[in-house]
Amino acid sequence: MMRTGNLCVVSAPSGGGKDTIIGAVMEFDDRVVHPVSVTTRQPRNKEKDGTHYWFVSVAEFKRKIEEGQFVEWADVHGNLYGTPHSEVDKHVSAGRDVVLELDIQGMRSVKAVEPTATTIFIMAPSLEVLEERIRGRGGLDEGQIATRLRNAEVELQAKNEYDYVIVNDILEDAVNEFKQILEQLRQN
Repeated sequence: MMRTGNLCVVSAPSGGGKDTIIGAVMEFDDRVVHPVSVTTRQPRNKEKDGTHYWFVSVAEFKRKIEEGQFVEWADVHGNLYGTPHSEVDKHVSAGRDVVLELDIQGMRSVKAVEPTATTIFIMAPSLEVLEERIRGRGGLDEGQIATRLRNAEVELQAKNEYDYVIVNDILEDAVNEFKQILEQLRQN
């Protein structure tokens, strides 16, 4: 019997460590993939259609919405982004685990159409640590930092909606916990 992969939705407040953890897992496990998303924004330098994103017009994107082609989609800063069912299905049927990095609304949208999706919330051990991480990145003014911290408080209130919660205190432990979740899913 051919093994199928899993669909995982991962969310975290800004500074929670989501990108770092997922990147570390993907670096050592080629069964973990990001599907290619569709967007209406213009390609940036060196981005290739079908590799980084599928670049489409607003009209084409709206047609895809009407046809129900997306697992989830969102308007982000005036550009539309969506994850096609076809991309998810292609990888899952090939036995790969698809990881979608989405906010809480995105997670809820995916669960509505893919109720078997596994959801993982990654959080810092405290708001103080989260603030240190956000400040440590640099490039944000006090207003932007305050906004991210307010958003984090709202996001933390939704953590119990997720199947798993990883507290990212020690990075190596958080990466190992993420790997253990994937291994557990693969055995079921």
